[in-house]
Amino acid sequence: MLTGIHPLLTGPLLLHLDAMGHSDAVVLADAHFPAERLAARSLLFPGVTTPDLLAAVRTVVPLDEVPALDLMATPDGEILPVQDELTAVAGTDDVRFLDRLAFYDVAAAAYLVVRTGETRVYGNAILRKGVVEP
Repeated sequence: MLTGIHPLLTGPLLLHLDAMGHSDAVVLADAHFPAERLAARSLLFPGVTTPDLLAAVRTVVPLDEVPALDLMATPDGEILPVQDELTAVAGTDDVRFLDRLAFYDVAAAAYLVVRTGETRVYGNAILRKGVVEP
């Protein structure tokens, strides 16, 4: 057990987050997301919501600059409550909405995809690691 580490941050997740470089992306995806098909590296967190995991990740990962956060756009452009939660816990207003197929393309190039147990649709986020300041 480590002190000061959010309890959702497991050893394997911390290992991958630490290995990521500046501007590398991590996808935090809902339970519907095709993680195994798209990801070079993937982890599974079945009992966790995407906003909860994003909040945990943000305790150790600074956000890169523009765009800091990508969310999957709904077909009608409506912003859903889960997307509001993701934006709030990310701590940024710098959000880019991508249609589903564009989101999948960006996700396929990400360093890591973490599929959560989030059952709300469009509960997906891509964040890019920023520079850790001294």
